[in-house]
Amino acid sequence: MSDDRYLAAVEPESDPGADLGPLPEWDLTDLYPAPDSKALKDDLEAAAAAAKVFAKDFRTHVAELDGDRLGAAVAAYERIDETLSRVMSYAQLLHSKNLEDPEIGKFYQGVQERVTDIASDLLFFTLELNLIEPGDMEAKLKAPALARYASWVENSRAFRPHQLDEDMERLLNDKHVAGRAAWTRLFDETMAGLRFPFRDKNLTNAEILHLLSDRDSGVRRDAARSLGQILQQNIRLFAHVTNTLAKDKEIDDRWRHYARPTSARNLSNRVEDEVVDALVSAVRDAYSRLSHRYYKLKAGWFGGEKLDYWDRNAPLPDSEDRTLRWDEARETVLSAYAAFDPEMAAVGGRFFEHNWIDAPARAGKSPGAFAHPTVPSAHPYILLNYQGKVRDVMTLAHELGHGVHQVLAAQQGHLLADTPLTLAETASVFGEMLTFRRLLDREQDPRRRRAMLVGKVEDMLNTVVRQIALFEFEERVHAERRTGEVTATRLGDIWMEVQERSLGPALRFEDVYRTYWAYIPHFIHSPFYVYAYAFGDCLVNSLFAVYQSGHPGFQAKYLDMLRAGGTKHHKELLAPFGLDATDPAFWSRGLDVLAGFIDELEAMPH
Repeated sequence: MSDDRYLAAVEPESDPGADLGPLPEWDLTDLYPAPDSKALKDDLEAAAAAAKVFAKDFRTHVAELDGDRLGAAVAAYERIDETLSRVMSYAQLLHSKNLEDPEIGKFYQGVQERVTDIASDLLFFTLELNLIEPGDMEAKLKAPALARYASWVENSRAFRPHQLDEDMERLLNDKHVAGRAAWTRLFDETMAGLRFPFRDKNLTNAEILHLLSDRDSGVRRDAARSLGQILQQNIRLFAHVTNTLAKDKEIDDRWRHYARPTSARNLSNRVEDEVVDALVSAVRDAYSRLSHRYYKLKAGWFGGEKLDYWDRNAPLPDSEDRTLRWDEARETVLSAYAAFDPEMAAVGGRFFEHNWIDAPARAGKSPGAFAHPTVPSAHPYILLNYQGKVRDVMTLAHELGHGVHQVLAAQQGHLLADTPLTLAETASVFGEMLTFRRLLDREQDPRRRRAMLVGKVEDMLNTVVRQIALFEFEERVHAERRTGEVTATRLGDIWMEVQERSLGPALRFEDVYRTYWAYIPHFIHSPFYVYAYAFGDCLVNSLFAVYQSGHPGFQAKYLDMLRAGGTKHHKELLAPFGLDATDPAFWSRGLDVLAGFIDELEAMPH
């Protein structure tokens, strides 16, 4: 699942009374008719039986198989894993529609436990695969049946130095549902159940966050304080969850001999530690010319030298309060996609035609947005909390980029379609950039053009600067957790230090802002996920410059990059465009695009 950056970074605008038109809701019957359906039960039973047979046929002698027989074994493993992933996807999507329903929660937990139990019979396979000597594996990979899975084998074997004995791996797998998964569910359901008092209403997490971009400064202030106060009332729980999961990760990292807390994520993302270090350093070095400069500029627009934290994503005082109906959002995004390439728009259109999008904001629904690939034998699903503002349209463009990528990569098959987070975010940010550029090129009114540039700059700051700041927060929390529990007070201290350094001296904070780290789900769901957003944004800036330069055959090369799924390393995927993420100057070029937008805003008359 790809949780969108808007969960953790952007607080979209909202008008609860707006006429948005009919909003689509998921039809999950393409996966299963119902939680108690015979089809779901049959799939679980078939997968359990197949896993037992698979273990009987191959356990303890994977290394003895020749290339063709090993290729057949991988194909059998893929079929079982896809069935389990289909069931798990259905349970996750159903749960995300209503995190507060106890029966759905029970179903979700039950499926997790059943799938984990079945998967324990498959654990041996990748462990034994990784123990095959390099020379022997090279010989086996010459067989066509196994050669098809070469990239999956390579990616699996990258974890070879970090795997444990089979019994230990089985124990960790079995305990997952009562460990990390249980704590994650506790966080999700607690956050979904919180209500934030706002004047005469009690609002959900998504609703109170939306108000941080309301036109009325008093609304923004009251919403910001309500968010901080309710988080503070629950801060001991959130601190305990954070500490428990950080310790859980430290234990796992120690046993697996990872050099540092970020190493496992980088390996999973198929990106070298040095490349991530270069990205992080480039962004930190650019704080002063990006976020510090922009928020000083925005403070001036609001009539002062300081900007209150609740005004960070506020609309400009003279901007229009525009609401876009759903049909207009759909046309805006699909027309931008079509102008780039008709196939991209055709694939994107299927999401609207077949109810693959769940758009309305509802009590109990998972906040923010995401695109879930499910499995190649089905199709992806997109979750939004659509409120009708320009940023919501950008969210749609972002998630539809994920969705198109997932559809195109599905032809690789279940094991090969999965794309590292860094490159997955490239597709989503590229889709968003297409939509923004098309809207900007059409706009002739100077005031509206300025408002669009402001929105884009703020989104890019949230995607790049804020995400690297979140990454630094995680680094520091995990480092301190290695020497003992990190108190809620200390978590607040770290949060404020990182926020003040990244956002700059123009921001003015209150004490309740110290709790804002607690609502960010990425810290709980996917440690160190957040830098992938900055990676994708900077990469897309460079990629888009190549596109605008008239690079021959760019569209075809771009779609081929998406179709590749997880079969190629980022160096191979970017080579056709003349780009190289290992080049130290690469990231600075990407950041220059953001700096250029700020330059343009500074030069505009106000």
